[in-house]
Amino acid sequence: MPAGLKRYFGKGHLHFLTFSCYQRLPLLKSARARDLFVRELARVRDEMRFHLFGYVVIPEHVHLLISEPPGSSPSAILQKLKRRVAFRLRKQTRRANTRQMRLPIEDGGEPPRAFWQARFYDFNVYTRGKQTEKLNYMHANPVNRGLVSHPKDWAWSSWKCYWGGGEGLISMDVEE
Repeated sequence: MPAGLKRYFGKGHLHFLTFSCYQRLPLLKSARARDLFVRELARVRDEMRFHLFGYVVIPEHVHLLISEPPGSSPSAILQKLKRRVAFRLRKQTRRANTRQMRLPIEDGGEPPRAFWQARFYDFNVYTRGKQTEKLNYMHANPVNRGLVSHPKDWAWSSWKCYWGGGEGLISMDVEE
């Protein structure tokens, strides 16, 4: 772990997590890859029983706002999630490449051997104000990156659950 980086678990805080694709490559560039990520996030949430309060999937990185899972840590969640997403995307890519000639990665070709950066950023969120700040930050991310002109136009985030009057691709555990 880098010098000075400390993780605080077991305090009942929410965790704002940021993690990147290997060398910040746009390995989640396709809608198919982002859809697969969201499906795996839902499965891991059900298995590990953590609460999901927000997310956004960008082509080269992801933000999550989650609770700690019972008897575990956000690190364990990310280990399971990252492993599954990388495995399934590689498997789909290999199947597609056997049906056609190899494509460069930008066009759906084989991802590099490493799919994710090894580390992740974790910020403890312990106030309602900080939770709102982190949700606003992550929902604005696709706009700030020039992917869409309004957060409502990016399907791979929790924006609809909070401001769009809909469920989105995955349900949120919204606190009342």
